[in-house]
Amino acid sequence: MRSERDARGWSQADAVRAMRAKSSHNLPTDSTLLRNWRRWESGESRPDDFYAPIIAAAFDTVTAAFFPKARPNRDDELISSTGMDTLEFIGRLRMSDVSSATLDAIRITAERMCCEYPCADPMELHAEGTAWLRRITSLLDGRLTLAQHREVLVLAGWVALLVGCVDYDLGWRTTAEATRRAAVSLGHEAEHAEIQGWGAEMAAWFALTQGNYRGAIGAAESGLSLTGDHGVGVQLAAQQAKAWARIGDRDEMENALRRGRAILDGLDHPANLDNHFVVDPGKFDFYAMDCCRVVGDDRLAESYARQVIRTSTGPDGIIRRPMRVSEAQLTLAVVAVRDRDLELAVDEGMRAFAGKRRSLPSLLWIAGEAAREMIERFPGDPRTRDYLEQLRSLTTG
Repeated sequence: MRSERDARGWSQADAVRAMRAKSSHNLPTDSTLLRNWRRWESGESRPDDFYAPIIAAAFDTVTAAFFPKARPNRDDELISSTGMDTLEFIGRLRMSDVSSATLDAIRITAERMCCEYPCADPMELHAEGTAWLRRITSLLDGRLTLAQHREVLVLAGWVALLVGCVDYDLGWRTTAEATRRAAVSLGHEAEHAEIQGWGAEMAAWFALTQGNYRGAIGAAESGLSLTGDHGVGVQLAAQQAKAWARIGDRDEMENALRRGRAILDGLDHPANLDNHFVVDPGKFDFYAMDCCRVVGDDRLAESYARQVIRTSTGPDGIIRRPMRVSEAQLTLAVVAVRDRDLELAVDEGMRAFAGKRRSLPSLLWIAGEAAREMIERFPGDPRTRDYLEQLRSLTTG
């Protein structure tokens, strides 16, 4: 209760008010609830069956997830006992303290958070993601069927992947790597190839933005060996293509792009394009844009960039995928520099910096490549200095 309250920045009085807002019952006075809350947080007492659902609702979760039942020690003794007959053993494996409705609610929440990734405030999404990760993993302390055990591992794996991405977006490299490894471990335990593949994709992304291009290729290849024709294979191949482009091997870059397209062509069109862990043709165009810019196919890079901006913007003019749009704007900036139009290049670059939702390592990486183009062609121009000053402010802001 304390960690969930701290994650939201609530005082104990705020938590009591949240309880009252979510309750349909007549509750005692605030002072009485506050005394109860202090006893609950200190461990002096445990919320009873009346208060537990209200507290769970105050934190926007369900009772079984927030107050999981502890597994009785006698179950462990019975399961390990050679005296238990087979039918009794199987019967106990089918017993569970967690309802299917609870798992459905967690599954829906995990999907929602993955869909909110492109636009949500990263600090808020990180707080929510870590809070749900604690709730999900706490279910493992309860009694689960074998199928539920695997389902909980899978749900925890997806949420851990999401939290790891947000960690890295915020520039928290060490934490992001630890979270990524935890996600891969969950995927391995659940025998879930796609979660393991996304863990490898994240390793490739981390390596790319840190300039370790050979490492990115190796990480992506290890993921491709696991995932077969899963959608993540498209993104793994695309990360390889980006690395080969920067190494300067155009043939390997094109081979990797062809490999990714072949996997994509074999996939059904995804039902939910908003989920961060879903790869669609628009996302592949985003990676092809990067490769074309790096190898100097300016007109094709420009065409891809404009397509990325179009597909990332809703009919109402609201940008749905701001991080993709920022990189597309930086691509247009590089093309403009090569066309000797520094004014347009700086304008596009400044627009890329203005986005509120950003992946800091990726933005700095691509913006740095654009800066090198400006310095090479317009080294003493005040507009180049303005761009560089804004770029430096990103690292200190």
